[in-house]
Amino acid sequence: QVRPVESGGGLVQAGESLTLVCTAPGFCGVAWYRQPQGKQREYVSSVSVDGDTTTYSDSVKGRFTITKDKSKGAVYLRMTSLKPDDTAVYYCKTTGAARTCDAWGQGTQVTVSP
Repeated sequence: QVRPVESGGGLVQAGESLTLVCTAPGFCGVAWYRQPQGKQREYVSSVSVDGDTTTYSDSVKGRFTITKDKSKGAVYLRMTSLKPDDTAVYYCKTTGAARTCDAWGQGTQVTVSP
């Protein structure tokens, strides 16, 4: 399995934007999850292998946008209008039919201050 790598986390103020990047094999789909401190990991968004199908959780719909650049093997999670409740460690997970597309990244911290 090829482990995806997240980047782009950081500290921002409420209302600001941030873009996370997941570097993963282009033949895999990608899903983003997040885990607030002391809470369970929850689904955020996903994109299909071909990049044409995207889904979002209700909590981020309309604020987050996921896109895939197959040429670069990168998936971007553009997060806008961030809220303190978005504070969490964000994880990237590969998905898809290929046996190698089932791996978690190490996560990147996103902190949104009031």
